[in-house]
Amino acid sequence: MKGCFKAWLADSLHRIYPHSASEDGASPLLAGARGERLSFQIGCRTGAVSGKLRAEIEAGDSLITTVRRVGFVPLLHVTPETPAEELETGGAVPGMVPDPLLPENETAIGCFETAVFWVTLRITPEASAGRHKVDVQLKLNEETVARLKTEVVVYPCLLPERVNFPVTNWFYADALLDWYGLQPFEEKFWSILSGYMTDLAEHGQDTIYTPVFTPSLDGVKRPTQLLRVAKNDNGYLFDWSLVKRWVDTARSCGIRNFEWAHLFTQWGAAGAIRIYEGHGLEEQLLWPPDTGAISDVYRAFLSQYLPQLHSFLDKERLLKNSFFHLSDEPHGEEHLINYRSARNMLQELAPWMKIMDALSEISFAREGLTDIPIPSINNAPEFIAEGFPAWAYFCCGPRGKYLNRFLDTPLLKIRMTGWLLYRHKAQGFLHWGGNYWYRGGTRELINPFHVTDAGRWPDWTFGDPFVIYPGPNGPIDSLRWEIFAESLQDYALLQACGIDPDDALLQDIHDYADFPRDKQWIKRYRQELLERLNRAK
Repeated sequence: MKGCFKAWLADSLHRIYPHSASEDGASPLLAGARGERLSFQIGCRTGAVSGKLRAEIEAGDSLITTVRRVGFVPLLHVTPETPAEELETGGAVPGMVPDPLLPENETAIGCFETAVFWVTLRITPEASAGRHKVDVQLKLNEETVARLKTEVVVYPCLLPERVNFPVTNWFYADALLDWYGLQPFEEKFWSILSGYMTDLAEHGQDTIYTPVFTPSLDGVKRPTQLLRVAKNDNGYLFDWSLVKRWVDTARSCGIRNFEWAHLFTQWGAAGAIRIYEGHGLEEQLLWPPDTGAISDVYRAFLSQYLPQLHSFLDKERLLKNSFFHLSDEPHGEEHLINYRSARNMLQELAPWMKIMDALSEISFAREGLTDIPIPSINNAPEFIAEGFPAWAYFCCGPRGKYLNRFLDTPLLKIRMTGWLLYRHKAQGFLHWGGNYWYRGGTRELINPFHVTDAGRWPDWTFGDPFVIYPGPNGPIDSLRWEIFAESLQDYALLQACGIDPDDALLQDIHDYADFPRDKQWIKRYRQELLERLNRAK
């Protein structure tokens, strides 16, 4: 049987596809600081044999190991505007691509098939410095068919916490409710939510979108209004208990910062958002859906809501850890006029409120309409050059040579995310698609294991709507999510070493489209950072 079976170890910086054959080359030598998470892959290829395949890992007490099976999902079309040299696939797509990391260390495998396991190694804070052996054993039908070895070099320094660089991937509570068949906000919802929030924090996310009102994003959503609103003779009454529970849950899971739901409609701030009586279970709106952004009825509501929001944030000591949105992705002259009017009203009613929004036209920043602009990465350098404290984002674009994290974006490019954001002086990072499991712009739930573009290709791209899949009782991570998290560790290393973004160490990074795609580059400069941090400790 052994002669019909091949196994190999590979680094985590490229994908192994369903028809990939064995690879030649040395086992990956991994290196990291105490507290870091590292990863590698086990590739397995059968000949004329089949059965149940299991991967087992042995490592010392200094390493906490997790083995997960790599699943495959469909990518029906390559991302438009992408030159062949920007793909890692070698002709493997369109087709099935590796992405979900299923929480199991065994799989059924047929003849002439490839199976892949993803190994995560967490270096304990107390790990002894030096080389640590990692032994891999593969069993097919309970017979050992391969033994493989690699090593982890542990540096004595401790991975520092990233500071002053917020990261958010928008999280959709309605997706949890619909996928798990729940009603807002029954007890089971909170236990499932906790697992997802913990997963976000473990992957370097420190900021969570909070649906105090149902997010005014991508169509009319199922109500997920945490704030209970009731009318009375004097206007409105507010019950903040579920908002507080959301905040408490997030904090207990390691989340520090909170984004508050957009206050005006998407793409131009033309209207008031949909706010419901109660929590929205009956979908009874407080005003007609076409109510204007600066209408008297909405102004009256905000004049009562905003002071109470301020009081809640002050009581919970959240003012310094909160971000406020006006309208998502405004663009063009008409949107600018609407946005200006809405911002003027907010400045009158809530002068304490600092506004941040995803927008890429610098005129909004030049007028001072947004305190924290979040431009797309192809526009971000312009904002930084003019001295605006801008975050950065990418979504279904830019494409081609630019950084992104689609299903056909090379993992090497995704791993450069932290390096690029640091080099280009971004003040934070936002992505819209943490767990968007819907057909785009609708309430129609899709199966993300089967539909990976929200049914919107070519406008939306495969992999863009989510980096987390739904498991039976909690999240299932993806390759892209793991590599993104590791890139944030690189950011933390750069920050801890006090590297100037213009330092010669980063001179190979020219912009978000022109940067190294070389795993040796990453290894070389990570080693230099680890050595610097070790000398400084």
